[in-house]
Amino acid sequence: MNLPSLTLPKESLAQFNVAVTQEWLVTNGLGSYASASVSTINTRKYHGLLVAALNPPGDRTVCLSRLDEDVTVGDATYRLGANEFRDAIYPEGYKLLQELQLNPFPTYTYEAGGVEIKKTVFMPKNKNATIILYRIRNRTAQPAQVKLYPLLTCRYFHTVVDQSQIPLNFTLQLYPSGFETQFMRPEASIRCQSTEGEFVKAINWVERLHYRDESSRGEADFDDYFQPGYFTLEVPALGEKEFAASCAASREAQEAKVILDSAGANIQEVKTGLKLELDEKADLLTNFYESHPSVPMSDWLNWVLLAADSFLVQSAQGEKSLIAGYHWFEPWGRDSFISLPGLLLVTGKYTAARDILSNFMRYLKDGLIPNFVADKTGVPIYNTVDGTLWYVNAVLQYVKYTGNYGFVKSELWSKLQVIVESHQRGTMFGIRVDGDGLLSHGPRLTWMDAVVEGDGVTPRAGKAVEIQALWYNALKIMELFAQKFDDAALSSRYAESAEQARRSFNSKFWNQNAGCLYDAINPDGTPDASMRPNQILAVSLDYTMLSAEANQRLVAAVNKKLVTPYGLRTLSFDDPQFVGKCWGNRRSRDTAYHNGTIWPWLLGPYVSAYLKVNGYTEEARRETLKNLVVPLFSVGIHQGGLGNVNEIYDCDPPNEPRGCIAQAWSVAEPLRAYVEDVLQVKPRFG
Repeated sequence: MNLPSLTLPKESLAQFNVAVTQEWLVTNGLGSYASASVSTINTRKYHGLLVAALNPPGDRTVCLSRLDEDVTVGDATYRLGANEFRDAIYPEGYKLLQELQLNPFPTYTYEAGGVEIKKTVFMPKNKNATIILYRIRNRTAQPAQVKLYPLLTCRYFHTVVDQSQIPLNFTLQLYPSGFETQFMRPEASIRCQSTEGEFVKAINWVERLHYRDESSRGEADFDDYFQPGYFTLEVPALGEKEFAASCAASREAQEAKVILDSAGANIQEVKTGLKLELDEKADLLTNFYESHPSVPMSDWLNWVLLAADSFLVQSAQGEKSLIAGYHWFEPWGRDSFISLPGLLLVTGKYTAARDILSNFMRYLKDGLIPNFVADKTGVPIYNTVDGTLWYVNAVLQYVKYTGNYGFVKSELWSKLQVIVESHQRGTMFGIRVDGDGLLSHGPRLTWMDAVVEGDGVTPRAGKAVEIQALWYNALKIMELFAQKFDDAALSSRYAESAEQARRSFNSKFWNQNAGCLYDAINPDGTPDASMRPNQILAVSLDYTMLSAEANQRLVAAVNKKLVTPYGLRTLSFDDPQFVGKCWGNRRSRDTAYHNGTIWPWLLGPYVSAYLKVNGYTEEARRETLKNLVVPLFSVGIHQGGLGNVNEIYDCDPPNEPRGCIAQAWSVAEPLRAYVEDVLQVKPRFG
């Protein structure tokens, strides 16, 4: 199976203002990653060659920021590094770039005075290590000296370092092939080595590095780094040399050494390790196509499938979870359960899906599944009304793919009943079923939860439309399970609750004038007629409360006002609250976040709803593929996060990608809809 490839030639790399906005990402299955802009300049505090999850998948810590190279031939020295300061970029090594190829790991090619330098960045699976493989060809009649300068820090990835205020305290120990730096606060050991040459101690501080993306976001944008010295080696005249530099991080020094030793202590081991990583990715694609013989192969789909795999991570104990997005999101409950069908079920990772369902159920509290588990502390946070309902839906999708009702009955069934009972009785955050059978809740509990200075931008308190759709869907799922488990009385009670919700929903939520649904019923009983995409879930979910005619009118209204090739707008153009660009400081971004900004994940439920009301005809499926799925994926993988799909897009042209450069549900939901609905590759037991 050929791996997907994306090549940026010299002409593209020379467009600096574009190259600094495109980013690559490599992950290791632990929540750790390596990432930088295409220009090699770190434009975010989240960039780094080794951002290690020291307590996988959490406590992500920037360890190795970058590895800058100098190449000296005769009296000329060529500096390949590129660091941005407030008023200058120095050095300007990006000008020596000839090519960047993602295949799928990034390989940079430089030309420096007759010396060609290729470097490939990869991470061994489930190891907190990054390896940079160098292939250097000296075409000159003089030997070339190569120096590698590691830039180190030890900071939580949401923070920066100001050495004058809070200095980094550390010890430095040299070894024949490298060095080890033991940081005191936070405690971590970083070990770097090279398969060739020697390490020369030459302590230096590189201060006030500037992050342009953080500056534009109104975040802390200056950082200080420690440079302990450099690796040095020689490439003979008219000769070639292949070697690798590597870095590992851990809480314990001995563990960091073990990680590096197992990652490859010599060049042959490194090359074998790289081949194993590439073979594993090729096998992932082969397995998918073998189990989905009717799915046509394409380069863009291969990128999407590899992206889907990058969000699946595990703890040191092997416990599986889904990262909501890179660089900065934790394993979020809501995102996990929305993403689980596309990331794990469509791709056949049934065991991981089951494990995640089991793991999250352990956090059940007062009938709620947590919204997210904090990255640094591991503490579950429960401020969501829809996360738990998405969980129930994910259980249904799991059994549709596996038929494993035994797992549901033995491990989940009693707790699923507690979920419904707690919602009916009333639980945290004002979540309770009212006398009309609909689910009431407090503010800022839906996925539209942005806040500015303590106030919700879209509070949506009362009864939000998608919450009712999810609640009805959950009741019908519970009715189905009760039938499967031969509990007729319980099944009947769920059916009665669902029917009451259906009648109330139709009488209170249908906006006859607009031919669609209200976005919410406010606590005082008045409807919110804002044209938002949340209502599409009332059609896309397995169980719908509306008539066929109402479903068609709703989809037509959403299509007219909200649909774009990159996803759905979160608010119609003609609404006075509409903001077309999610840009600037936190206040500006949060104001726009759900008031017009395009979200790719919503394309999944829209495609499902559109094809449902159009009878899955060949014409409708062909048009959907051409106008929605292919534009998002084939164009999206070349923007923002290369080979992935960004979290959001500006609504205003030119629809710039924003937010996280790789978002789980941005990949998962369009992928699920493409396979299940466009291609009609349905779950085996669905």
